[in-house]
Amino acid sequence: MASTVFERDRPDLRVVEASLADTRLSVFWLDDLPARAPHPALTTRERADLAVVGGGYAGLWTALLAKERDPGARVILLEAKRIGWAASGRNGGFVEATLTHGAKNGEQRFVDELETLDRLGMQNLDDIEATVRDRDWSCDFERVGSFAVATEQYQVRELAEAHDGRTEHFYDDAAMQREIASPTYQGGLLSTRDTALAHPGKLGRDLLRACLEAGVEVFEHAPVTALRAETDAVELSTKAGGVVRADRVALATNAFPSLLKRYRLHTVPVYDYVLMTEPLSTDQLASIGWSGRQGVADSANQFHYYRLSADNRILWGGYDAIYHYGGRIRAEYDDRRESFETLASHFLTTFPQLEGIRFTHRWAGVIDTSSRFCAFHATAHGGRVAYSAGFTGLGVAATRFAANVMLDQLAGLESERTALAMVNQLPLPFPPEPATYPAVQSVRRALDRADHREGRRNLFLRTLDAVGLGFDS
Repeated sequence: MASTVFERDRPDLRVVEASLADTRLSVFWLDDLPARAPHPALTTRERADLAVVGGGYAGLWTALLAKERDPGARVILLEAKRIGWAASGRNGGFVEATLTHGAKNGEQRFVDELETLDRLGMQNLDDIEATVRDRDWSCDFERVGSFAVATEQYQVRELAEAHDGRTEHFYDDAAMQREIASPTYQGGLLSTRDTALAHPGKLGRDLLRACLEAGVEVFEHAPVTALRAETDAVELSTKAGGVVRADRVALATNAFPSLLKRYRLHTVPVYDYVLMTEPLSTDQLASIGWSGRQGVADSANQFHYYRLSADNRILWGGYDAIYHYGGRIRAEYDDRRESFETLASHFLTTFPQLEGIRFTHRWAGVIDTSSRFCAFHATAHGGRVAYSAGFTGLGVAATRFAANVMLDQLAGLESERTALAMVNQLPLPFPPEPATYPAVQSVRRALDRADHREGRRNLFLRTLDAVGLGFDS
């Protein structure tokens, strides 16, 4: 099989090791926030109009939008650890308009309503931008767009064909070099409207502050251990002995096992790994260009995503996607030396002019992967419980859309959102163990082979495509 650019042009191992020598296993976005006192755990019995389980973006948006719809409602939010500590604090900060994990996945799965989904996704991103502006949030929000870059010649044609001259603009290799200088680039597609960047930690902080100002009651270190539907309420029990009896419940638990057992096989937790550099000097930044500060992702199946922070660090993540047997989520999985060395090597292949730079932070985050590669939505217990999950790594903006879907469903509203096939159809569940682990490993190997065969998918991947099990990224 042909080698990829990241194999042909590897930096010296000593340079890679030196770049990682001073990293600490910690999330930059969370370290960059001022300390705050924790909210109390729930130890009492409470009654609520709406209880939200999960204190990431999906839960925070749900609680905030619920109070905007009905300021007099009593809304209680329960978080197992700290607000925004998991995926919402560990992502790359790409705020994407797409609700379908990109146009290609949307065309494959929701072709009849893709135009509607694209319009709703763009409106959702516009609404987030307006919220940030009108509420004067300070989350480093930048509507700068994003580049998809080709690092192999076979990827160039697909990017060129996506050029529409309005919001999608193709750059050949020379033009791409003038935008961002990397010897790996053979072309690129700039999407001008559908991507913003934000500081994930600050976005979570601003959402939390808005929730508190609206009157949402927030409890931390309050993991919910049981959900039970009764005649007049849905009862949630927490580990500390607290109980919430709510008229309606929204579940926003991301990659963690659903409180609705029927949906526990509809997601698997996949670990994504990230590095953050020290701030670039003026000369280092000039050697790259990147004056437009766009987000970037390359076009392989095993892809990298990267962007500049407000203080001109480079966040560099992706490529490896690691599933552990049984869908286990453990702190020790955050530190995988092999993944960090691979990322550092690929970074220095992409930007050899930055040899000598140091990475200050390394971390991992768990992605709630669904078999259709985008979020799904479900209800239970007579419509009194709503659940959204499966964002598959593109949830920063899509969680707000999901919040509105859940609130529409819980209110019994017939809206444009609730009429969508995307909302009413479930993805195929993953097989239970012991089948899941070898299946995921087989998919990873097949995707790697495709990247070495000019993107050509073998029979195994084509069969998965045909039955609706995506794995296209």
